[in-house]
Amino acid sequence: MRRVPAPLLVLAAIASVQLGSAIARTLFDDLGAAGVTFLRLALAALILGLLTRPDLRAWSAAAWRAAALLGVFMAGMNLIFYLAIRTVPLGTAVTVEFLGPLLLALVQTRRLVDLCWALLAGAGVLLLGLHSGGSAPLGGLSLALLAGLCWAGYIVFSARVGALIPGTGGLAVSLAVGAALVAPFGLAGAHAVADHPHLLLGGVAVALLSSVISYGLELNALRRIPTRVFGILMSLEPAAAALAGLLVLGQRLGPVEVAALLLVTLASVGVTLGRRSAPQRESVPV
Repeated sequence: MRRVPAPLLVLAAIASVQLGSAIARTLFDDLGAAGVTFLRLALAALILGLLTRPDLRAWSAAAWRAAALLGVFMAGMNLIFYLAIRTVPLGTAVTVEFLGPLLLALVQTRRLVDLCWALLAGAGVLLLGLHSGGSAPLGGLSLALLAGLCWAGYIVFSARVGALIPGTGGLAVSLAVGAALVAPFGLAGAHAVADHPHLLLGGVAVALLSSVISYGLELNALRRIPTRVFGILMSLEPAAAALAGLLVLGQRLGPVEVAALLLVTLASVGVTLGRRSAPQRESVPV
């Protein structure tokens, strides 16, 4: 992992999580949004726990707090976002959700150029979000925004867990905490896999793509880049979501959507190039 540039890890994580989100949307009719969320978090926790076998006895109190808080934000981010995409197209939902990481980038910025890139990404997000044609209900958009605030918290505490706990063992515990929090809402829906075992394959795919692979890549990336840079790189999420929506859900892009995605892509490229030319930092500010 250390040999792979951190921005490349972020790009791979973005592609993975958005493909997983599109697949998750296809399971809502059978399992419900909360059921899919619980299945995703529980399976991901089980898979990562078996792979990493974290030495929990060696953890400090600060490590436990960080892992628990990361689990809280994971639960909120995933459950609320899945509730949003029941009624809002995937690309639009991710665009609105991105306001959370964008706000984090603006709060943490220390350079004028970072602020400019963040504002450019924000312009693209605003353009894409406003061009919903009235098809996206206000309730769904509000849920997407709330999920974005949880996303900002996820970024902060993922960096914290990465700094305090080596490897990805902390991620396994955070996923277990998230699954426990979602269980009261999602157990009933997830029980449908007992009658239709083939749905478990979809649940495993979502857990791997949207949690195990993507969160693992992001955790490693956040060990090497500041959270504000990571937050601006997340501006590629709407483009990835729109592409996943097109390929998996048949949601097509119009000229305005393409223009908006070009804006956020330009912002991501700009901040990545700026990061390469800036002095390397020894630690991640959290």
